[in-house]
Amino acid sequence: MARVPEKSTAKSQRRASSRASGRAGRSAAVKQRGPGPAQLDQRKLGPLTFWQIAALVILLVAAALRLYLLTEKVFHHDEGVNGNFMTSLFHTGYYRYDPSNYHGPTLYYAALLTSSIASFFVGKAGLNDFTVRLVTVIFGMGVVWLLLCMKKWLGSFGALSAAALAAVSAGFVFFSRYFIHEILFVFFTLAVVVALLKFSETRRPRYIVLAAASLALLGATKETWIITVGVWLIAIPCTWLWMKIRGGSFWIEEDDAAAKAAPGSGPAVQRSEQAKPWSRTQLAIVAALVFTAVWVTFYSSFFTNFPQGLIDSVKTYNVWTKTSSAANVYDWTKYFDWLGRAELPILILGACGIVTALAQAHSRFAVFTAFWSMGTFAAYSLIPYKTPWLALSIILPFVIISGYVFEQLGGRRSLRVVAYLALAIATIVEANQAIEISFLRYDDTSETYSYAHTNRDFLNLIHDIEKIAAGNPAGKEIGIAEMSPEYWPMPWYLRDYTHTGFWGHIVPTNEPIIIAHQSQKAQIEEQFGDRYRLISEHDLRPGNRLYLYLRKDLQP
Repeated sequence: MARVPEKSTAKSQRRASSRASGRAGRSAAVKQRGPGPAQLDQRKLGPLTFWQIAALVILLVAAALRLYLLTEKVFHHDEGVNGNFMTSLFHTGYYRYDPSNYHGPTLYYAALLTSSIASFFVGKAGLNDFTVRLVTVIFGMGVVWLLLCMKKWLGSFGALSAAALAAVSAGFVFFSRYFIHEILFVFFTLAVVVALLKFSETRRPRYIVLAAASLALLGATKETWIITVGVWLIAIPCTWLWMKIRGGSFWIEEDDAAAKAAPGSGPAVQRSEQAKPWSRTQLAIVAALVFTAVWVTFYSSFFTNFPQGLIDSVKTYNVWTKTSSAANVYDWTKYFDWLGRAELPILILGACGIVTALAQAHSRFAVFTAFWSMGTFAAYSLIPYKTPWLALSIILPFVIISGYVFEQLGGRRSLRVVAYLALAIATIVEANQAIEISFLRYDDTSETYSYAHTNRDFLNLIHDIEKIAAGNPAGKEIGIAEMSPEYWPMPWYLRDYTHTGFWGHIVPTNEPIIIAHQSQKAQIEEQFGDRYRLISEHDLRPGNRLYLYLRKDLQP
């Protein structure tokens, strides 16, 4: 066996000891900066610490912004499509994953739970706007809660800052009130990160189980999970290389270095005392089994579509790589435009956080998040297909790294006022934007997130149909011939009308009600004008106006 020269070994030991001592010194210096945001963990007001009170206030604000007037906003086109799946699942128990569109099953089964609980009290009316949107509200609040769980890695003030920004982010609020997959996607993305961080701290296998389950649920939510995982797999070696270049360690955080400098204490000892370590092989097997079990359960529609659901869950990636829509294709600068108008404070703070994390190179998690932020922004910018809700995957790491930069500012006495002022301004601006777009201008196409949104006037069309049905002996069994090629989210609003045909083109009919598109008006009046009269006309979306006709022998 080759023998290692003693001088070289001693030199390596001295170098390692010096690095550990340096980090321990920096850690101690941080702790000696004097009273600041960290005191929120010690000072109490009654049974709660100030940090806990602040966290509770943030969660309450997040809940208020997400729950208030939740059903006031008319459904978007995509919400209507998702609602159509929900109607089938709720009434018949039928759901099959479609690899060509519509994304994964987690949203529908989560909404089935909330709707089924409500149905115990109100019967089939348990499926409604509130119960399905409640799912995204819960997951939206879950994102805020997970950020608060990152206190060890972001610091007390940093975690509160990140959570506060997420609570009032215009995008996070808007799409937490929207029955689509995106906020679930953000939640499961963050859940994977938090679970792995917890595992790195404790080495407890349960966190690997949670990470694997969250990753499978991420994949069962939306096909773009491969972009997120791809960015992570690139960010990890980039973080290792950057820490190596800057003289830090990829494997040792400051707190761990301080613990090594003081034998017999610290996280490393706590891990060995709290949990018996598993081998890497055991952890890999457990993670693979959990991931597979969750993936199979959801994509097989709880084993009612096995194995076709699993086949389709793989086939979809071939479909999606060839999918494009000219209406949603933009150049690489589009997310700068959208986020600059809707999330400017988070965009600026995130950029500051990236620079700070890379310049300091004190925390491998902060450096990783910096690369995650840049990688996600680059990945989604380079893909021609773009929609505003995809930007939530960009906002998430920007919010996290913003929390990091606030912790760095708040930890310095000379910059503490700047940190508080900057956070106050950022949250006020974001909250104002969130209120403006979620409650006042949600169907204003000039707003970033009001992307091809259904006009609120569309609800007047639904109300007209309800009035006609209420005055007709057939009630909700009244016949409706929907001939417009543009009609979503109408199937959701007419889900209880059992004799509705969505033809999408002009067909011969004698049904009491006809709904037509503006482009069909002349032909409708030529073919049906002698038997039907125009009752009202309403905007569906920009460039799409619908006309409601009633047979002349019936009273409106």
